[in-house]
Amino acid sequence: MALPIEDYALIGDRGTAALVGKDGSIDWLCLPRFDSPACFAALLGTEDHGRWLLAPADEVVETSRRYVDGTALLETTFTTAGGELVLLDVMPTGDNRADVVRRLTCTRGTVTVRHDWVVRTDYGKVRPWVTRQRAHGNDVVVAVAGPDKFVLRGPRLPHGHDGHHDDEFEMSAGDEMTFSTTWIHSWHDVPEPLGFDERIRTTTQQQREWSGRSPDDVPHADVVRRSLLTLLLMTHDDTGGIVAAPTTSLPEDFGGERNWDYRFCWLRDAALTLESLLGAGYEEEALEWRRWLLRAVAGDPADLQIMYTVDGGRELPERELDHLPGYADSRPVRIGNGAVSQRQNDVLGEVMVALELARNAGLDETRNSWALQRALVDELADHWDEADNGLWEIRGPQRHFTHSRVMVWVAFDRAVRAAEDHGLPGSVERWRELRDRVREEILEKGFDAERGTFTQHYDTREVDASLLTIPLVGFLPGDDPRVLGTIDAVCADLMRDGLLLRYRTQTGVDGLAGDEHPFLACSFWLVSALAHAGRRDDAEVLMDRLCGLTNDVGLLAEEYDTERGRMAGNFPQAFSHLALVQAALALR
Repeated sequence: MALPIEDYALIGDRGTAALVGKDGSIDWLCLPRFDSPACFAALLGTEDHGRWLLAPADEVVETSRRYVDGTALLETTFTTAGGELVLLDVMPTGDNRADVVRRLTCTRGTVTVRHDWVVRTDYGKVRPWVTRQRAHGNDVVVAVAGPDKFVLRGPRLPHGHDGHHDDEFEMSAGDEMTFSTTWIHSWHDVPEPLGFDERIRTTTQQQREWSGRSPDDVPHADVVRRSLLTLLLMTHDDTGGIVAAPTTSLPEDFGGERNWDYRFCWLRDAALTLESLLGAGYEEEALEWRRWLLRAVAGDPADLQIMYTVDGGRELPERELDHLPGYADSRPVRIGNGAVSQRQNDVLGEVMVALELARNAGLDETRNSWALQRALVDELADHWDEADNGLWEIRGPQRHFTHSRVMVWVAFDRAVRAAEDHGLPGSVERWRELRDRVREEILEKGFDAERGTFTQHYDTREVDASLLTIPLVGFLPGDDPRVLGTIDAVCADLMRDGLLLRYRTQTGVDGLAGDEHPFLACSFWLVSALAHAGRRDDAEVLMDRLCGLTNDVGLLAEEYDTERGRMAGNFPQAFSHLALVQAALALR
């Protein structure tokens, strides 16, 4: 049975990522890429669906863990009655390989270690053919199924059958053992062993260089630094694509159907991540992301999607995996994402904001980069008044969501600014005229004058936490009475135990059964909105509480279950971490 979501930590090599539990078990890993089929899928099932455990066989009296300073190298310390064992987990970066390295060190006494290596392919469905071989002067265990080959190395290899290998051995103070699992295509020979010490040292240097650039002049600077490093781990090194999360189907509603695959690149999430990175001083990364964007959306502007695979692929068919019972019996387990075909009119606005920030930071437009933006805005100009599914990917009827309408205004506004401030060519008069029309429409149809608040969409009096972004994107000043009224209404209607829901699911607007928990990014938006409204003390109190919800290694999921005091949804969630960074910057 999988652990509570908050009991996992993330390691990654910027090609993929793994979740390591406090119990020393890697329960989720897709190789060689974020969206590849999982080879360790116990997170969504049982250990028989694949895991890699290294931990004391004896009863553990105490467990503590930390990331090695400024890195994503995870160090877990197990204390037993007989001794102490330290497990270092790392996925080396920059070597064009897919390796997981696990180093055990006995620091005190004697500890009996349990080693389970259970490899499954196709999300725990396929048992590979496992053999013991001799390669490069050492014994290795090799598991093969279809296109995948997994190679286990170590000073002591477990025995077993049917892809389930286990072992127990003793370690005494001063003993050290290093194990690794390497993925390769099944038609390739077993590769040479990795130079562990060298690759760990290089990975440490690279990650410390990144985290060392994180700003110190923000509230909760240590949590911001961890968030920025987490966003780095979710950015594909070769392509620049940023995944929303490295997991699929961790439930928003335990036991329910709100389970989605987030291992893809949403334009919105990527744009917001870029905003966070630019605000934190990571200006060089803007160019990498813009290159990914140009590749991903190249073609007819009418074919713009809301999300892509990490390499810019457009096919993300959604299907259900019936062989997996799901995390906490939450079904269905989904891979792929049907929302890819939705219309979400806010996306281009997010992209235009990010690219404007890049221009203002000194990143010159190329002829192609501006031509693409201009074409996308012109396409929007032909369809600006259409209803959509909104940023929450509502699977109910399309509507004129107020947040989407605001972001349509933003797209035209940033295009006009590009022409006026940077001299870039385009249909400026048309953009300016449409910007004004959209603004008038929003103020007329998206605002409830009687209650003094903006509404979720034009046909309701309900509110939505996304309305908190109105002052953040410059549609109205943060202290405008209409913004202040919206803040009050959102807090009155959507606050649950001090944290914000996205919207009231009871209205049936999203077309799904069940409820959900407070969405952490929304509460960080509230921090930013309060800061813009001049309510700094309230903003700081909420920011303190939110940063206190991170797990013991500084990670956040998508949602937080206030009743059970535990995390919910995919983990770690880029949206939560980028909103945290933006809130800290707003307070700064």
